[in-house]
Amino acid sequence: MTRDVPKTYDPKLVEDKWYQHWLDKKYFHAKVDPDKKPYTIVIPPPNVTSVLHMGHAYNNTLQDILIRYHRKLGYSALWLPGTDHAGIATQSVVERELAREHKTRHDLGRERFVERVWEWKNHHGAAIINQLKKIGCSCDWDRERFTMDPGLSNAVREVFIRLYNKGLIYRGLRIVNWDPASATALADDEVDHIELQGYLYHIRYRFADSEDYIVVATTRPETLLGDTAVAVAPDDEDKKHLVGKKVIIPVVNRTVEIISDEYVDKEFGSGFVKVTPAHDPNDFEIGRRHGLNNVLVLDKNACVMPVCQVFNDNQYTDEIPVPDDIAGLDRFEARQKIIEKLKALSLLEKIEKHTHAVGHSYRSKVPVEPYLSVQWFVKMKPLAEKALKVVQEKQIKFYPENRFDKTYEHWMLTIRDWCISRQLWWGHRIPVWYNDKGEMKVSAEDPSTDMDKWIQDTDVLDTWFSSQLWPFSTLGWPDETDDLKYFYPTNTLVTAPDIIFFWVARMIMAGMEFKNEIPFENVYFNGIVRDEQGRKMSKSLGNGIDPLEMIDKFSADAVRFTIVMLSSEGQDINISPKSFEMGRNFSNKIWNAFRFLHMNLNRPDTDFPKYQDSLILEDRWILSRLHKAIRDVSENIGRFRLNDALNAVYHFFWHDYCDWYLEMIKPRLYNQQSNDLKNAALAVACYVMKSSMELLHPFIPFITEEIWQTFKTGTQKSIVISDWPEFNGNLINEQAEREIQLIQDAISGIRNLRAEMEVPPGKKIPLFVEAADSTWSLILDNKNHFISLAKISEINRSDGTLNKSDAGVLVIKNVEFLIPMAELIDRDKEKVRLSKEIERLSGLEKTLISKLKNKNFIDKAPENIIENERKKLAGVQENLEKIRKNYDNLVRSN
Repeated sequence: MTRDVPKTYDPKLVEDKWYQHWLDKKYFHAKVDPDKKPYTIVIPPPNVTSVLHMGHAYNNTLQDILIRYHRKLGYSALWLPGTDHAGIATQSVVERELAREHKTRHDLGRERFVERVWEWKNHHGAAIINQLKKIGCSCDWDRERFTMDPGLSNAVREVFIRLYNKGLIYRGLRIVNWDPASATALADDEVDHIELQGYLYHIRYRFADSEDYIVVATTRPETLLGDTAVAVAPDDEDKKHLVGKKVIIPVVNRTVEIISDEYVDKEFGSGFVKVTPAHDPNDFEIGRRHGLNNVLVLDKNACVMPVCQVFNDNQYTDEIPVPDDIAGLDRFEARQKIIEKLKALSLLEKIEKHTHAVGHSYRSKVPVEPYLSVQWFVKMKPLAEKALKVVQEKQIKFYPENRFDKTYEHWMLTIRDWCISRQLWWGHRIPVWYNDKGEMKVSAEDPSTDMDKWIQDTDVLDTWFSSQLWPFSTLGWPDETDDLKYFYPTNTLVTAPDIIFFWVARMIMAGMEFKNEIPFENVYFNGIVRDEQGRKMSKSLGNGIDPLEMIDKFSADAVRFTIVMLSSEGQDINISPKSFEMGRNFSNKIWNAFRFLHMNLNRPDTDFPKYQDSLILEDRWILSRLHKAIRDVSENIGRFRLNDALNAVYHFFWHDYCDWYLEMIKPRLYNQQSNDLKNAALAVACYVMKSSMELLHPFIPFITEEIWQTFKTGTQKSIVISDWPEFNGNLINEQAEREIQLIQDAISGIRNLRAEMEVPPGKKIPLFVEAADSTWSLILDNKNHFISLAKISEINRSDGTLNKSDAGVLVIKNVEFLIPMAELIDRDKEKVRLSKEIERLSGLEKTLISKLKNKNFIDKAPENIIENERKKLAGVQENLEKIRKNYDNLVRSN
């Protein structure tokens, strides 16, 4: 062939070239085609602020494997990409940028600030998209979406209005999770609960009518300024008589009543619980049951206000002054000040160490503040019912199977209303309007007229409110577009399990509510990429691995190969930069095999059936092994066992094809034999090489395209759109596999024996064989393999006169292979080797006997499995007997 193949593979000359070619040819663009089945994946949209990390690389490689596989199967395969506006994260980035200019967003005003964020997004937002391209993602970039595109924003407003009109969205004064650092409310699932060592403070509350006191235990003395009751358990007989009596809140000297409520655990602390409805969700519910006031102590920065604000029945009703030396203090400073005051007043009985879970913001990482605030909420229970049912009925299947179903079910059954309003400027603004008469309108457009001015709600919607619509809003909903009708419902979602509630559950609820259909059929939860010590990668630990650096050093194919090879279904991956050598080594192995083949070709020919009469044992064997690999790869991808799929083709290509088949055919290529035998070997080798590239393409797309181009035929243009290899059961040849296995075991055994006996690598040695006629014929027909691969000078059938004490002996499948070593053999070493083999076979014999005596195994195992174990035992015992005889001969000869 005229094409020159470089000695070493250089991915830098290959990867960018082919990716640009694929883009130019629009191979990733999916068309609405009634003659094809659709296969759709929507990308979990990365935050527009993100840069590619190893988790992205892993997650998107898995998606790319599935989409490339289905594209080659003939589906109209759409992988829809895009990014998320990421409200808090993006606003924080731009605010930090402004801070470097000594400005705040308030200096710019809302309109100009939002313009500034858009400028930032347009300048920086494409970074992760370009990085996804670098790793080979075959997304339909013509359909790229952003959660604040006009079409998606329209879908968000439509959903809000529909839910509001249905009574599922409401505005109310409720306790929310408040992030003081970001100055916004958070949903329950945006709070990480972290076990911390804190303290339990036992505080004396004096009775209003005597000097006696009760002791109240609390972890948050700073909120006693907002106490409106003290509660005891209804079944606490020791305290029942105190219900209705008045006690005085320390420091502020305000009188409250002792009440009885079922929430109280009489065993916790002193059995007396301070009730602070404006700063604890459980206390809020107690307050509602008992008609208590809500006294708001802290402001939005978690600092004590100069006056506490009093609310009752959602109305602002009063103010309560705060001591001057506490007003304005941060919540933790206020805690210390109140403790000092309690000590000074002799009202602090004791302080105990206490471990408890404290909620932290998933974004800012600071402790959240339970905070009384007017917010917008979605009623979730009516939406959760259908979403739970479709998972329970397996209309939506989770993979790995049976790992996350119960977790999902528990969350859906205990779901609480979702706080959807956020006190930010960047995001989808809530489509609610107010006029100066105190009236409210829900409208997608500004309802203002010349006579009647309306002002829009200043809050924006939680980022997840728009993300939940991603599977159908990206396809044009609420319009019934051709894309939506064809590509929805989608087929597969690949995501991390930590957002099963943030995103997966909400997408299912939204799909059932607005499309009355499931949004996807399968959800594959991938594991987390960790460092080699098993730690989660993070900036604080400095243990992150930049996938772009690894791509530059090892190649995109090497990165993709390594992270899939090291994974297993849904499990976490431990990885280090050195791990990627594995992927590079495999690329080099592929390239060397291709280069060897290329050097022996006049022209590529994969049409092996025309040489049917010239196909010999190793040809039939490799074709059988290839089609088993085709079957295994296809089945494992279909079951989302992508690691097993890659392992199947990897081991086939490296061991069966490179280590054995290419070595076995070398005599046919180099020696002056029949041209038909040589051409048959080359045709089979080319067919297997091309088919292997097809199987490997979803995993390592670049090198496979580079090599496949040499073997393409007819109208074929690219491996991206070529057909997936079709499994042919007629080419499965169990007899050929058994026969080659015997030859492989014998050659491997002879090689090991030569090494143990320290026979020089180049020295040829004779081989004698004791075997039945059929086996002897097989060995004789394949003597070239022994000569070339085991450095055998000649092969003879033993007539039984050979002195086995002067020979190295191998027993494989009841066949004895004897190597005369009178001048070479080290008898002591040979005794050690045979002794180890006797020990190994004895252990195997014991295991098999035990298994066949196991009543449970005999009763439950299929008869063919039991029979196979019996045959295995008989073979082991026969080999063991021969090895023992050879060992005894060796001992006697001494």
